[in-house]
Amino acid sequence: MNVPPIRVEEDPVPTVSARPVRAPMDRDWVVVRLGRDFGSLPPEDTLPLFRHPEERVPVPAAVLVPLVNRSNGPTILLTQRTAHLHAHAGQISFPGGRVDPGDRDRIDTALRETLEETGLPRECVEPLGCLPEYDIATGFRVTPVVGWVEPPFELAPDPFEVAEIFEVPLAFILDPVNHRRHSEVKDGRLRHYYSMPYQGRNIWGATAGMLHSLFRILSAEP
Repeated sequence: MNVPPIRVEEDPVPTVSARPVRAPMDRDWVVVRLGRDFGSLPPEDTLPLFRHPEERVPVPAAVLVPLVNRSNGPTILLTQRTAHLHAHAGQISFPGGRVDPGDRDRIDTALRETLEETGLPRECVEPLGCLPEYDIATGFRVTPVVGWVEPPFELAPDPFEVAEIFEVPLAFILDPVNHRRHSEVKDGRLRHYYSMPYQGRNIWGATAGMLHSLFRILSAEP
């Protein structure tokens, strides 16, 4: 029997006490922060996110976190999945997927999947670094690859997988007031996740978790 999820907590206030980032947020600024030791980040009251048990071998995957260099500030390119898909239907996500045997590395996986899903050419993306790996309860261990995208470019979304492609200002993600945290019981298991509502869209789950990781890394003091 399917048991509906039971919401046990919702925190509508900022999850951290940091202030919005006022830095220029250009390519070099991002590169410097991605190059730091993530283990040296200051402690934070983060959610107890899902981790695969040691006896389980997760499926490797990668996504692209595309930072688009717009004139009024960088944006993050996201996709909304079509409603008919078996997994994560209608959800907002980064372009990406599981590692194929022919992929050279996780960057190659992210760029290949992004081209297949959105039509964004590889030559338009400059990989800048990776965020910490992110475990998903469906069995995947995801490597988020941060890429710098210089316009102009043309997109050709896969109509089977992608219903819409849109952009969110990086400044929105780097403002802690836009981060929410939630807990709910689903299928007898307590799970925790972030959300970042934006202009009528609900960015949540693994995508919001990886965006929160990006926020922590880029907003930390040098």
